[in-house]
Amino acid sequence: MKQRPFAIFVWGSLVFNLIVILWGAFVRISNSGDGCGNHWPLCYGEFIPQTAHTATWIEFLHRVTSGLAFLLVIGMVIWAWRLYPRGHQIRQSVGFALLFMLIEVLVGAALVLLNLVADNISIQRAVMMTIHQANTFMLIGALTLTAWWASGYALIRVRDQGALTRWLGPALLCGVALGMTGAITALADTLFPSPSLQAGIAQDLDPNAHFLIQLRILHPIIALLVGGYLFFAIRAVRRQRPSPAVQMFSSILYIIFIVQIVVGALNIVWLTPLWSRLIHLLLADLIWITLMLLSASALARQEETAHVATSVPLGEPQVGRQLAR
Repeated sequence: MKQRPFAIFVWGSLVFNLIVILWGAFVRISNSGDGCGNHWPLCYGEFIPQTAHTATWIEFLHRVTSGLAFLLVIGMVIWAWRLYPRGHQIRQSVGFALLFMLIEVLVGAALVLLNLVADNISIQRAVMMTIHQANTFMLIGALTLTAWWASGYALIRVRDQGALTRWLGPALLCGVALGMTGAITALADTLFPSPSLQAGIAQDLDPNAHFLIQLRILHPIIALLVGGYLFFAIRAVRRQRPSPAVQMFSSILYIIFIVQIVVGALNIVWLTPLWSRLIHLLLADLIWITLMLLSASALARQEETAHVATSVPLGEPQVGRQLAR
């Protein structure tokens, strides 16, 4: 079927965007954000930089992969508009993906042109990083829904879903808020590394410390609060929508979140080494993707049959019914 290649393309684009996100984190952690100076989109005014500086090539590679991710979304939009009828939810989701990708480009350009990179410790950079993180989650969410629906699974209905929306809406907002505080903590860890665990705790408790250090403690506290809310929210969703997909994604979400809490604690004890920071970020993205898939499965239109991902070949039965709408 024609929808099968499109579904594979969208899933591949989602994976590629996760790689771009992780490389972007590596750019920040390695202080390579100013590797191309304050030039954008060119690097020191050159299409291909003529330098041996490692930071330049780290930043240049991030720009190249980000550009490829942008082109993938453009291709996705064109393909979806040729494949699905007017008003279809996949057309809407790819439209949002393009919007959030454009915002990503603008935020990335602003960070470079305003010199909000490398050793910049201003509040403007902190604000931009939280916006960047929230928008990244929106982009990942749009790609996830597009891939899920393109694979043949049921579209959603938000209205008349009763308590489901009252549980899932705050859960999604909590996920975004947790990601934004995580961005602040990650920035603080990069700009103000602690020589020891004791020194780090002393920094957090110092009333005269930089505001980024003072805000750093909020992330683990919010993580525990969000974890508690998700526990009760997921239980409520499982009771109201005991479908195989909801059961599967809720179980996966429990597991990943627990692993994330453990990794976050080890991050603090180990003084946030590079590899564990990247794992922590990847897990955060996987939690968000799983939460989106759980929400899509719970809010699926009951008149359509929602299948578990492992039970149906990619792009099969549901797409035909969707196109017939």
